[in-house]
Amino acid sequence: MSFDAIAPWYRALEWIAFGSQLQRGRVACLEEIAAPRRALIVGEGNGRFLCELLRVHPTVEVDCLDASKRMLQLTRERVEQTWPDRAAHVRFLRDDITSWIPLENHYDLIVTHFVLDCFREPDLRLIVQKLAGAATQTGTWLLADFRVPSGGFARLRARVWLALMYGFFRVTARIEANELIDPAPFMQSQDFTLAMQHQFKGGMLKSESWRRKMRQD
Repeated sequence: MSFDAIAPWYRALEWIAFGSQLQRGRVACLEEIAAPRRALIVGEGNGRFLCELLRVHPTVEVDCLDASKRMLQLTRERVEQTWPDRAAHVRFLRDDITSWIPLENHYDLIVTHFVLDCFREPDLRLIVQKLAGAATQTGTWLLADFRVPSGGFARLRARVWLALMYGFFRVTARIEANELIDPAPFMQSQDFTLAMQHQFKGGMLKSESWRRKMRQD
């Protein structure tokens, strides 16, 4: 999987399809969380969420992981232009999340915006387990992604849009997934609890904040 081929046009494609709604979803929970010390962002895209994170929490240390060399380049350029005094707080890592090995109990903030939907269920389960292992025992997980409303026209519209998007990204980015899998059960199995959810675009988009429960040993 690689978004290199469409990286230069990703922002335009996003705007044509959804306007500002995806970015709205990315940042909806950002100012509602406690200030993090170390954050891991997986599949950041072109850096717009990262710049907002640095604006709201200027002292955070960030590892930005992406398999796309071009996306990482765009992100780096955006950060250096927007927050040149904070660029040193960001480490850019080019690697595939399925093979990357993180430090355990290292990040108090995990961010996965519009990336978990790229994976089939077996890989998704392992990715969530890996990211949970990288989170601290009181970590926060921010997740923005698509969802299928429970019924009516909104459900039909979401299914049509998802079918079109999966077809497009399977060709252009070689993603393996062909359907949307809800990661919530996997996150719950790793002791994360949903703290807040916002919905947009008739319930087709969601922005969530998850908190890890303290374990009682």
